[in-house]
Amino acid sequence: MGDTERSKRKAYLFPILIMIAMGVILFLPAGSFRFWQAWIWWCGLFALMMFTTAFFQKKSPELLARRRAYKETEVTRKPPAILKLYFLGFIIPGFDVRFHWSSVPVWMIIVSDVLVFVGYILIIFVFNENRYASTVIQVEQDQSVITTGPYAIVRHPMYSGMLLMSLFSPLALGSYWAIIPSLLIIPSLILRIKNE
Repeated sequence: MGDTERSKRKAYLFPILIMIAMGVILFLPAGSFRFWQAWIWWCGLFALMMFTTAFFQKKSPELLARRRAYKETEVTRKPPAILKLYFLGFIIPGFDVRFHWSSVPVWMIIVSDVLVFVGYILIIFVFNENRYASTVIQVEQDQSVITTGPYAIVRHPMYSGMLLMSLFSPLALGSYWAIIPSLLIIPSLILRIKNE
């Protein structure tokens, strides 16, 4: 198998593994696959992730390789560990559905799903405009400040997309209680922006 084919398989394996993990995180606490809110959220994001992979595999495979990197090359101040508890916003909805803690109206779930998907689509536009976008904070050779596309509207459009996704995912998954830990994404992103 050539390097190109191996890289291509890695590119597709990455989102598949992420979404399998997210499936476990959503459905295990629910104790059932009868969690329709999670199916809409999961299927929508899985489709968007696979589209993103296919699109950039052709257009900019180096971007996908950069997105798979998780080790910071620059020494940066890490946000306090407690802020990582925002991830509970994806675990609580399963328990919420199992024990009937919340009663989120269907229209609010659908609207929230739309906003989550809009957030992800915004991130796709960011990737298309900024091929240096990575999961770690780093500055690369020949990298310049981008002022076109979504960057013409907001300085940190990728984080705006992440904020939309994080804040509306609890409602899309049918849980009011999950909003509480999800709010921790706000100080977490502020600290990351300050680091950058």
